[in-house]
Amino acid sequence: MTNDIFLKLMTKEHLIEKTVDYLENLPDDKVIEVADFTEYLYHKYDEYVLNKGIQKLVSESKSFDFLKEEEELYTLNDLKEKYK
Repeated sequence: MTNDIFLKLMTKEHLIEKTVDYLENLPDDKVIEVADFTEYLYHKYDEYVLNKGIQKLVSESKSFDFLKEEEELYTLNDLKEKYK
């Protein structure tokens, strides 16, 4: 494990421990509020990861490669009227 990864893990572990310490001192209604917000952030991040995965699949897909090889059917000379 490289030092950068180790430092990030230590920082994440430290932040989690610190957050748990804070949560232990909060009243129940505030803990529920934090849990709801954490769930919201998790779902938002999960959706972001899913969208990035879909974008990667689409960008690497060969499904529309045939369009790159298709000859142009129309040119500017085919226009009857040009708009300015």
